[in-house]
Amino acid sequence: MLSRLLPRSNFGQTVLLIGCLLLINQLVSYVSMSIYVIRPSTQQINQLLARQVELLFRDLELDRTRLTVVDALRDKLEDDDYMEVFTQPEARKNGLSMARRYYVLSDQMSHYLGGDAEVRISAGEQFLIWIRPPQAPSVWLRVPLTGFDESKISPLTIYLMVIGALSVAGGWWFARQQSRPLRRLQRAALAVSRGKFPDPLPLKGPAEVVAVIQAFNQMSRSMKQLETDRQLLLAGVSHDLRTPLTRIRLASEMMGDQDSFLKEGIEHDIDDMNQIIDQFIEFVRGNPAEELTEHSLDQLLQEAAVQESLRHTEVKLELGQVPAIPLPLVAMKRVLANLIENGIRYGGGDLKLSSGFDDQWVWFSVADNGPGIPPQKIEALFEPFTQGDTARGSVGSGLGLAIVKRVVDGEGGRVELANRSHGGLKATVWLPR
Repeated sequence: MLSRLLPRSNFGQTVLLIGCLLLINQLVSYVSMSIYVIRPSTQQINQLLARQVELLFRDLELDRTRLTVVDALRDKLEDDDYMEVFTQPEARKNGLSMARRYYVLSDQMSHYLGGDAEVRISAGEQFLIWIRPPQAPSVWLRVPLTGFDESKISPLTIYLMVIGALSVAGGWWFARQQSRPLRRLQRAALAVSRGKFPDPLPLKGPAEVVAVIQAFNQMSRSMKQLETDRQLLLAGVSHDLRTPLTRIRLASEMMGDQDSFLKEGIEHDIDDMNQIIDQFIEFVRGNPAEELTEHSLDQLLQEAAVQESLRHTEVKLELGQVPAIPLPLVAMKRVLANLIENGIRYGGGDLKLSSGFDDQWVWFSVADNGPGIPPQKIEALFEPFTQGDTARGSVGSGLGLAIVKRVVDGEGGRVELANRSHGGLKATVWLPR
């Protein structure tokens, strides 16, 4: 449960670590100040007050037979504006009941004076210390501490808060600077995974991160060169095949009527090969940048259904009133055409086109009534030059779904294939809103 609450990013973990270390440091500093600075100071003040009280009562022994203790103390303190004497009722009227008893100070005072003493402190415009000495349990002595109020204690708290805030801000900035190259690397890796090769990343950051960025830049250059070589190879082969196919078609046109069956077969094979070459060229082009335009998937499905009906293909529409979103229109038409072509070729000719949306995604699907695909082979269908098993035939180049996945991934979407419960295959394309 605790692991779920902890941050998983390097930035969050670094900030959390700095925050925990800072908290421990603040607690240690506060405890150290309390033990080694504040406590000795209060103990020293308490000891000085105890000595003053002890001396006051020691000088009072000569006059105790003539006056009461309170009167004698007041006579002694008549010219002293520092310490005051009160009886129990007078002390209550002058704020004793609002004073707080401090047991540690009371124990220290009892030890210094050799009897049961009590110390209370009241805070207001200034601190007032109330002392009930063991020599006269019915008397309260009040001593003001001038220059020792709450405003003089608060700088410690303010200091700790300022140091804490500056440390957290510095830690946050440091962690952000450390994670910035990693965020750039993440965005670049996502671009490469979608078939786009960004410019080399700047070599900034810690030595380990710079080493990773260098390796990534080298990998990106190698992949880009490999992709370029593959495109040149496919484009060259596709282009060079056009000429012999054209000669074969011309030769078939010169065949006599007695060879009409053979002529028809040759022309059919030439059409299949031309279609395969078109797919090669389409795959070589990849997913070029295209301007996005507001368009609805429902309209694309309706247009596709009309075109397929002209080819005598039965198409059933289930549209979900999908709102218009920015789309690369030509690329989406290519995706839909490839999925429909697969459905017609392998699915018996009857298709079902559906659409829908939710808060984050819009989607459309193409479902056929064919034999389907073994579940363990579905993911492999997205690889270039990969086809399904013999149940769905072996015609084509195996590039249709690879082209679909490349286009959809480039738009931040996803493609899903699933067998239908009553037979057939359903391809669903999800696009972000």
